[in-house]
Amino acid sequence: MDPNVKRKIRLVVALSAAVLLAVGLIYTSFSASSEARQPSDLLNAPSGGSYELTGVVVPGSIHHRGSQLDFRMEDREGSTQSIPIRYSGEIPDPFQAGREVIIRGTLTNGTFMAQRDSLITKCPSKYTTQAQQDPQHVIITNN
Repeated sequence: MDPNVKRKIRLVVALSAAVLLAVGLIYTSFSASSEARQPSDLLNAPSGGSYELTGVVVPGSIHHRGSQLDFRMEDREGSTQSIPIRYSGEIPDPFQAGREVIIRGTLTNGTFMAQRDSLITKCPSKYTTQAQQDPQHVIITNN
């Protein structure tokens, strides 16, 4: 067989394999992702569903019971309704009331049962004001 034909066949086979791998990678990355829900989305949801939840820790709701952490989460903006969260696992250092968090788990009888070690704390942006970062410690200054 001619060496030029062999090279073309190898090139076509290699490019076909690369395209198939790329398509497979794109498919799995899109099918594995799930949209994060807010607490108000789960207030009337049926028990048993698995979700990724994002929201803000309600001030005064954090309670430690041994290795278990119970707290409430509300929507990031404009909601007065909250959902109870039950979590066990590693607690990130920046975790505190008023901080935005992301957590994965299932809804059971109106309580969000978080997966172990799934709690992620979002750090406030350095471009927001102090009052937005820490709503319990508002600093007012006269310039």
